[in-house]
Amino acid sequence: MNANVAVDQTPGISLWNDPTVSVTARVDALIDAMTLQEKTAQLFGVWVGASDQGGEVAPHQHDMEEPVDLDALLPTGLGQLTRPFGTVPVDPALGAFSLARTQARIAATNRFGIPALAHDECLAGFAAWGATAYPVPLSWGATFDPETVRRMAATIGRDMRAVGVHQGLAPVLDVVRDARWGRVEETIGEDPYLVGTIGTAYVQGLESAGIVATLKHFVGYSASRAGRNLAPSSVGPRERADVLLPPFEMAIREGGARSVMNAYTDTDGMPSAADEDLLTGLLRDTWGFDGTVVADYFAIAFLKTLHGVAADWAGAAGTALRAGIDVELPNVKTYGAPLTEAVTDGRIPEALVDRALRRILTQKAMLGLLDPDWNPVPAALDGADPDDPAALRGRIDLDGPENRALARTVAEKAVVLLSNDGTLPLDRPRRIALIGPNADEPIAVLGCYSFPQHIGVRHPGTPLGIELPTLRDTLAAEFPDAEITVARGTGIDDGDLSGIGEAAQVAREADIALVVLGDRAGLFGRGTSGEGCDVEALVLPGAQQQLLDAVLDLETPVVTVLLAGRPYALGRAVAESAAIVQSFFPGEEGTHAIAGVLSGRVNPSGRLPVGVPRGPGSQPATYLGARLAHTSSVSNIDPTPAFAFGHGLSYTRFDWSDLTVDVQEAPTDGEFSLAFTVRNTGGRSGTEVVQLYLHDPVASVVQPVQRLIGYTRVELEPGEARLIRFTVPADLASFTGRDGRRVVEPGELEVRLAASSADPRLTARVTLTGAERHVDHTRRLHTTVGQEPVARA
Repeated sequence: MNANVAVDQTPGISLWNDPTVSVTARVDALIDAMTLQEKTAQLFGVWVGASDQGGEVAPHQHDMEEPVDLDALLPTGLGQLTRPFGTVPVDPALGAFSLARTQARIAATNRFGIPALAHDECLAGFAAWGATAYPVPLSWGATFDPETVRRMAATIGRDMRAVGVHQGLAPVLDVVRDARWGRVEETIGEDPYLVGTIGTAYVQGLESAGIVATLKHFVGYSASRAGRNLAPSSVGPRERADVLLPPFEMAIREGGARSVMNAYTDTDGMPSAADEDLLTGLLRDTWGFDGTVVADYFAIAFLKTLHGVAADWAGAAGTALRAGIDVELPNVKTYGAPLTEAVTDGRIPEALVDRALRRILTQKAMLGLLDPDWNPVPAALDGADPDDPAALRGRIDLDGPENRALARTVAEKAVVLLSNDGTLPLDRPRRIALIGPNADEPIAVLGCYSFPQHIGVRHPGTPLGIELPTLRDTLAAEFPDAEITVARGTGIDDGDLSGIGEAAQVAREADIALVVLGDRAGLFGRGTSGEGCDVEALVLPGAQQQLLDAVLDLETPVVTVLLAGRPYALGRAVAESAAIVQSFFPGEEGTHAIAGVLSGRVNPSGRLPVGVPRGPGSQPATYLGARLAHTSSVSNIDPTPAFAFGHGLSYTRFDWSDLTVDVQEAPTDGEFSLAFTVRNTGGRSGTEVVQLYLHDPVASVVQPVQRLIGYTRVELEPGEARLIRFTVPADLASFTGRDGRRVVEPGELEVRLAASSADPRLTARVTLTGAERHVDHTRRLHTTVGQEPVARA
C-alpha cells in the first residue's frame, strides 16, 4: 500500500479489520503486513470433515494426497476448508457447531485472525446429510423455467449459509456435446442459450443468499473425445467461442458469479489450468471478471502428473498461478512449500502470489470474514451451549416441508412425456404390473452428487437422512384401488436374464405394464451415470432392453418410464410403447411427480434438454449441428433423434396462429419483433413451451442449421389464449467470423417459432440491413418475451 495515502480508520483496530475503510485499502494493508508463508497459506484449502460429535473438523485422508498436519499449517493461516459437510455424514447442527469451533481455532491461531472460507458441493441441492435432494441440472434444463430454478437455488443457498458455508461449487455450465459422457446428468442441456439462461438463474439464486457461486468447468470439459472423462478436447476456436463459452459469459455478466473453476481437460494441447489466455486474457481482461478462480480438485498437480507440462510441483504451481488460478483445491500440494520455496529462490515472482492473494482477501472482506464483529457461530446456533453440543442434534432441518414442496415443483415441471397413444393419463386401472430395476428402488431418483450416492454409499450403516419414496410407494398412493404387482426383471447393469420370464408373466396378467428403467448414479465406474461413468454406446445398461422387448412382445399396453442421467436409445419402445415418460434423476420428490403424470394429476410440461437418440451409436450428435452433421445421402448413418431437443407432450392441445412481424428489415444494430397467439384448445389447463430458433441461410462461415435464441412457458386454462411477443436484437444473430471476431452480417434470417427443434409451427423472415458489424462481450444476450391476455373466442 502507498504509505503516502492517508486512510481514515477506526481507532483501536487494525486497518484490515476496519469495515469503515475501503476494501482495497484493507486488503493492501493486510498484504503489506504478511510474510510470504502467510500469503501462500491463503492460496490453498484443506479437505476436512465436520465432526458428528461437535468436535473440530478432522483432515480428510484422500488417496491422491499425503496426510495434512493442521497444527503445523494453521499458525500461518488457511485459505479454504474443503467440504466440511460433504465428506462424512453429520447432523447439520452438530456439523455447524464443529465448523464454528474449527473456524474459531483457525482465526485464533494466525496473526491476523483470518478465518477460512468454507465451500461445499450444491449441484443438486446442498450435498450434506439430511439436506434436500433436488432434481439434477439436466432436469433443471427440462423445466425451461429460470424463475423456478432461481427460487430453488436461493433456498439451497440459505441452507448452506445457515450452517456456516460460504461457497458452492455449482452450477455446471458445460454444454452437452456427446451424451456418452458420464457427467451429462450434471449439465443443463445441449444448447448454450438454455444452459446460459437456466445456469444464470441458478447463480442469481445462490448469490442472492450470500453464497459464492462457482461456475464450472471452464472450459471444454464436456467436449472430450469419445465422451471419455478427462479426455482431450478437440474443439476448434469457433465452437469454443460460439457454443461452450456463452453460458459462462452470461452467468458472469448477468448472474454476478464470484468464482470460476477450471476444467480438467486440455484443448489442442493446452490444459485449462495452464491457459493464461483463457483464465486471465478472456475471463478477466476481456470479460472483466474480478472474483476468484479455484482449481478443480487436484487440477494443479495434474499439470505434472497427467498433462506433463510441469516437471515438479513448483513448476505446476508457477504455471497455474501465472495462468490465473488463485486457489488450490481440495488440499495443499503445490501452493504450499513448493510455491514458497520457488518464490524465495526467484523462480516464481512474488507479484503473482500477491495478485491471487488480493482476490482471495477481497472476497473474504466482502463476506465479512475480516470484520471485527465476525462470529464463527451461524445464527441458527444462537444460544447454543458450547459445553453440550449433543443437545444440538436435530436443531437444524435442511429438508423441511417448504424445501420438499419446492423439490416437487421442480420435479413436476421437469418430467417429459415423450410419446402417448392416449393411454395416459391412466384411467383407474385395476391391475398394474410394475416392472424393472428402478420400479422399487429408493435411490433411483438421485444423481451422482447427491449426498446418499456421493458419500452415503461409503457409510452403509448410516440412514439416508431424507425420505425417498419409491415409485411403488407413490403409485400405491396415487391408485389406492389398484392391485400393483412388482417384478424386477433384471438389474440395472448386471445383465441377469433370469427374472425376465417372471416379469413377462406379471405383465401378461395386468391391465397396464409400467416398465421402469434407467441408471444408477455413481462415481468412477461404480454406477452407470455420473463422474467417470462414461459409456461406449447409448444402449440401456445391462439387460434392460431385453426386459423391455420381452414385455413389448405381449398384448398388455406398455408405458416405458425412465429414471436416468442421460438419454438412451429405446429401440422398439419408440414405436411400440403406449407411452414413454422421461425423467432425469428427479430428486427426492421425483416419484411423486412421475406418479402424478401417470395419473393425470400433473399435466406434463417438461421439454427435452437433450435429444433422445434413435440408435445407440450415432454419437456425438446434437440438434445444434451444421448441415453436414444431419442426415444426408452420402452416409448410411442417420443421426436424426427419436425425440428432438425441446420435445415434450401435454394432456391438452394448443393452437398457434396469427403471426405478425413488425418490420421486414432491421439494421444490423437494431431489433425486430414477432407476435402470435397461443390458445389452449383442449379440455384441461396446461403449459405450452414456446421456443424461438434462428436459421441463417447464408453466412461467411458454416453455421448450425438452427439455434435456440428464446423461449417462454405459457400457462393456459381451457379456451384461454395469450399474445406472445418476442423482441429479437440483431446481436443474437452474431457468430465468430473468419477473422475470429464476433460479427453480425447483413442478409436474410429465418426465425422459427417451434414446439421443439423438430417441430416449427410458425416461420418469419427478416432481413438485416446495413454494414457488417462487429460486437463484443457487451452485446445484447437475450430475446425479450412478453405475454398479454387475448379475449376468448
